[in-house]
Formats: sequence, C-alpha cells, structure tokens
Amino acid sequence: MPNLDAALKEMMTIDGAIGASVVDYGSGMSLGSLSTTNDLDLTVASAGNTEVVRAKMRTIDQLGLKDGIEDVLITLSSQYHLIRPLTSRKGQGLFLYLALDRSRANLALARHLLKNIEETLEM
Repeated sequence: MPNLDAALKEMMTIDGAIGASVVDYGSGMSLGSLSTTNDLDLTVASAGNTEVVRAKMRTIDQLGLKDGIEDVLITLSSQYHLIRPLTSRKGQGLFLYLALDRSRANLALARHLLKNIEETLEM
C-alpha cells in the first residue's frame, strides 16, 4: 500500500514517464509531483488538467449518467497525458496525473500500471 511519495516514485518507473503528480481538483493544487524534465511545468499542467476533470464531471452530472471517470487520455504529438481520479473514499477529489514521452511509452501498459497504483494508494 504505497503512500503519496511512494506512488509518485512508482508512477515515474512506468516506461516513458516524464512527469507525475497527485492533484486536488477542488483547488487545482498539486499535493506532490516528480519530473525528469524542465520542459513540463507540473504546476501549470496540474491546474490545467483540473479544468478537464471538472468539465467532464459536470458533463456526466448534466447527462444524468450513473458513471464515474476511469481515466482521461490526452494525446499530443509527442506525449500522452493520463488523468486518473482516485476512487477510494479518502481519495475523493484527487486525481493522478502522468505525462509520458510517446516515443518510449506503452500506453496500454501505462494505463494498467496507473490503475494498479490508484487502487493501492493510501491517502
């Protein structure tokens, strides 16, 4: 059962990982982050992805869907950005954010590993 720091370190071991953070989507603040590059400002990325999560939550609510977000994938020409809301009661209002170098990442494996990290994370 990893804690926040261990989860971030585990996220960064995923092939192609260039940045990882745990974000509070109520405030847009990152609770912690790790990066291998100066080209990705995780503070800005975390705040921006908060808007993505909020917009999707609103849309699900407006449609009356009885569903939750499993993950959100944003595909850029050189990167993948994965957003995975935490489903535990203690993790409510938080999401995992993982940025991957597209040339080095296996997207299916990254999604699987991020799911495992989310399921075992102790907040």
